Amino acid sequence: MRSSNLDSKKRMIFILIVVTLIWIVLCIRVGIIQFVEGEKWKAKSEEQQYASRSITASRGTIYDASGKIVLAKSSTVQTVTVNPVNISKENKEKVAKALSEIFELDYEKVLKKVKRNSSIETIIKRVDKNKTDNLRIWMEQNDIYTGINIDEDTKRYYPYSTLASHIIGFVGSDNQGLDGVEAKYDKVLTGDNGSISKMLDAKGNSIGDTGESYENPNQGNNLVLTIDMNIQAIVEKHLEEACIDNVCTDGGNVIIMDPRNGDILAMATYPFYDLNDPYTINNEEVQNIWSELDSSQKSTYLQGMWRNKAIADTYEPGSTFKLVTSSAAIEEKIADPDRKGAYNCSGSIEIAGTRIKCWRYYRPHGSQSLREGLMNSCNPVFIGLGQKIGVPKYYEYLRKFGFLDKTGIDLSGEANSIFLKEEKVGPVELATISFGQRFEVTPIQMITMVSTIANKGLYVKPRVVKQIINPQTEEVTEIEPVYKNQVISEETAENVLSMMTSVVSEGTGKNARVQGYNVGGKTGTSEDGVNTGKYVTSFIGVAPTDKPRLCILVTLYNPTGQSGHQGGTVAAPVAGKILNEVISYLEIEPTN
Repeated sequence: MRSSNLDSKKRMIFILIVVTLIWIVLCIRVGIIQFVEGEKWKAKSEEQQYASRSITASRGTIYDASGKIVLAKSSTVQTVTVNPVNISKENKEKVAKALSEIFELDYEKVLKKVKRNSSIETIIKRVDKNKTDNLRIWMEQNDIYTGINIDEDTKRYYPYSTLASHIIGFVGSDNQGLDGVEAKYDKVLTGDNGSISKMLDAKGNSIGDTGESYENPNQGNNLVLTIDMNIQAIVEKHLEEACIDNVCTDGGNVIIMDPRNGDILAMATYPFYDLNDPYTINNEEVQNIWSELDSSQKSTYLQGMWRNKAIADTYEPGSTFKLVTSSAAIEEKIADPDRKGAYNCSGSIEIAGTRIKCWRYYRPHGSQSLREGLMNSCNPVFIGLGQKIGVPKYYEYLRKFGFLDKTGIDLSGEANSIFLKEEKVGPVELATISFGQRFEVTPIQMITMVSTIANKGLYVKPRVVKQIINPQTEEVTEIEPVYKNQVISEETAENVLSMMTSVVSEGTGKNARVQGYNVGGKTGTSEDGVNTGKYVTSFIGVAPTDKPRLCILVTLYNPTGQSGHQGGTVAAPVAGKILNEVISYLEIEPTN
């Protein structure tokens, strides 16, 4: 009997100890939940009580110079998301299967998202409404609504596909600008996202309208470019024809600039690419081996396709650079355009023990004025001028014309020129610079140089955007033209324009003539690298020269067709065709 009482007491003590231990453990656990993991569980609770998701703001519209023609806009599409914590366990596989089938997605990946312990997961972005309509039908048929969201989203669309592709650029899957104006003005074009927040009950269902808050998205700002769609179309048509007809293996580019304000009216790089499908390569040969390339090789080809050679690549300008030497020589009163017999071409000239030939060494030009030297594109004339100008003064003009710095055009990826440092330039190096060889510049630097001459010697910075418009307030922000230094006097500029007119009317640029108008220009031919066997052919011009409205630069890379690779026979005709159409379109009055 006594033994039985003792056992009972022991059991009671044991139970008391166990209960006490359990109570202590529970107290400790409650303390941890309350004080250590409090924020975590609070957030978890809010996740289950509230469903919040973002509404993507529409990206700003991009217009051409008229402010009416749309070059890039955002269209309404749908984005599907799920709230995994609000989808019941028995429905998770069913929902994942439906989503993967309707949107043609990998089932295992979708199921993984649906099973995650998170408040929201994106299933698919930017799909057409007909796809989401199928999802709505499935949800109705299966009476499953909780945890599946269909929201409006935006998708970038380019109405003219390839037009101005290297200027406009494109956006990525997250609507962020990746190239061109889309990248440079990304913050301006990007709007403020909105949101939807709903209060949910214990089962994850919405608690009526009173439990929902909606924050409207604000559309991004609109842009008005300086690009004229009609001029751009004219340029692209003739550039493509020129590259195909002359078998330009490395493509080409054309820039047209208004010298009065720096507006880029057209800028094209061939071959073009489709802005609505920017990850499809535009080279047929590469397309055929695309599946065999690794990711690094694919990236290299795509980057090359997107590259705007007019601002991102450098080239040797050749004889078009003789305009710089002429401007400096006349401004410094070293030369007079029409002094007869001022220069003599014997076919070559010796500088510091090095003999440099004229391109027409086999039949020398003989006695010439500076005007005739430019018309004939005679190297010895400009070598002599370069020596008279001297290295320090020549480099001063390079700086004033903007060749030693980037132009600062409002596009991403601009490169700078490649010149020898001033202190390393000797007589031979100065000689080659004076007629445009053994250094490299960008096409945008060259068109800016000739625009300076056309603008009475005043440098104007090139630009591609002229207005920013707030779609909510309709407030317009004007981007004013930027004028810098007076590079040469108005008188010098008039003299150089006069000589350029002679080059087109009687000299090597005859194929750029436009009937009824005074067109000025200069042809150029240069090697694309040292001993590559490749050439760059170009023409730079102004029209009309008496009242300049247009500056043009045509650059064709490695023409291998029957017409050869000389600027006068390959690039000048392209410029002539383009100017003829653009002058007609702008209704510029004839000058003669």
